[in-house]
Amino acid sequence: MFQGASQLTLDGKGRVSVPSRHRDVLTAQCEGRLTLTRHPDGCLLVYPRPVWEARREKIATLPYSARALQRLLLGSAADTEIDSAGRVLVPSELRAAAALERDVMLLGMATHFELWDLARLAQHEQSQLGQALPESAASFSF
Repeated sequence: MFQGASQLTLDGKGRVSVPSRHRDVLTAQCEGRLTLTRHPDGCLLVYPRPVWEARREKIATLPYSARALQRLLLGSAADTEIDSAGRVLVPSELRAAAALERDVMLLGMATHFELWDLARLAQHEQSQLGQALPESAASFSF
């Protein structure tokens, strides 16, 4: 179960270091094999490969009315691996799509991660916090 936030820096080649607390789990869970794809909110999703493969099957069976979502998720998916220095290369197309330049935030989201441009995340959180909780979360208690 992945949780927590890690502020990271993209290097000049578009690589980001995976925090050691997650790297060890990812190495054991999926031999460091990951899949990155776009999220409708403007960030990237980072999945351990086995988790992605299960999600991919569900996405592929969505009805035609969800074609735009299929294009976004499946059409943008890129396989990568954690290298010997503990870094992951974020392909340039995905970096551009998520406006990732230097300062990024990796958020653990239980089964996967979200990778955000730091400034974009702050803007997104600010706009979301100004709205009421969605009906699906109405019964949630803090």
